[in-house]
Amino acid sequence: MNQDFPIRYVNPVFRPFLNPACQREAAYGDARREILSQSALEVARAEIQNWPGYGVTPLHALKALAHQMNVASVHYKDEGGRFGLGSFKALGGAYAVARLLCQAVGERLGHRVTTADLLTAPCRELTQAITVTCATDGNHGRSVAWGAQLLGCQCVIYIHATVSEGRRQAIEHYGAKVIRTSGNYDDAVRQADRDAKSIGRYVISDTSYEGYMEVPRDVMQGYQLMVEEAAQQMDEMPTHVFIQGGVGGLAAAVCGYFWERFGNARPRVIVVEPERADCLMQSARNGKITAVLGDLDTLMAGLACGEVSLLAWKILESGADVFAVVSDQAAIDTMRLLASPSGGDIPIVAGESAVAGLAAAIGVAKNASQRAALKLDDRSRLLFFGTERDTDPVLYAQLVGRSSEDVLA
Repeated sequence: MNQDFPIRYVNPVFRPFLNPACQREAAYGDARREILSQSALEVARAEIQNWPGYGVTPLHALKALAHQMNVASVHYKDEGGRFGLGSFKALGGAYAVARLLCQAVGERLGHRVTTADLLTAPCRELTQAITVTCATDGNHGRSVAWGAQLLGCQCVIYIHATVSEGRRQAIEHYGAKVIRTSGNYDDAVRQADRDAKSIGRYVISDTSYEGYMEVPRDVMQGYQLMVEEAAQQMDEMPTHVFIQGGVGGLAAAVCGYFWERFGNARPRVIVVEPERADCLMQSARNGKITAVLGDLDTLMAGLACGEVSLLAWKILESGADVFAVVSDQAAIDTMRLLASPSGGDIPIVAGESAVAGLAAAIGVAKNASQRAALKLDDRSRLLFFGTERDTDPVLYAQLVGRSSEDVLA
């Protein structure tokens, strides 16, 4: 590790946990293909690439940072411009809205319906009578609201007690009704589900639980388009992917994409969570799905999840190589590093939930024993997914000391 590294980190990674259940030699298998598959990705790609505003998001090569970390390359997939929503979530939530509406309207009409059909006169009245709903900490709800507005249905979004006012307003911008609940994210998920059952709404959740699997599967499948873009943008396949945790849907999409295609030759997948919301790491440690209770107090609001998605765990349980946690301070430091890079790297606006993977990698790169444990060396090619930009501009400016406009200027 070079001594001129530009950030001061204080214990950013707390003992990365090597997953004892990881089966790198195991085949991906039909059971996992029922969750995520190349064939289902083809369907998602055909749908999403036809949406107005679709474009491949940039993959930034951060050469100076790679030099400072003593690795061969660092690539950062910047999802800040995705459909103008500020995050990758449009690929999941809005795609699941489209799939659900086509199915629901098609069942009522007695024939197959496409998203283009939803906007035509025979379908429009039926579509307008449907209400989709979900719980969110911000980005997923914005995606669902955008998809509902795009396709003409109603939308109700639940946010929990600590979601910022800026994120609430961003969801309302897309025409959704927003309901704030007490408790944490998982409490909001349960409230949205209860109300949907009593009122007759359709839940578009990014987490799966007993009796609720199909929609979260579509959400994860949509995420894989981002992974495919990144794989096609790189000259060589990455050796390591550090990816944010949350309920596990994004991490499972990344892990499943590479596992299905490359088997044992796939990159090592390191799943990273906030230290106070580490349900995936605790599940790996205990060898079974384990919930983390309490207020899940972390600055990384998009990752403040205490309950694991069942579908995601079916892939991560034996597919993820390592689980790690990072502190809020490490996330802030990493946001500032990307905003003010050294050595000629491009400035990047990254929200607090976008940088957990990179924060963990920097911590590992500074620690000789952790480098060895993760097989990280000067030949390693690291891939990161910057899952959001300043989705709360006021908070971003407070944490970084400058607005996103100033950073990019």
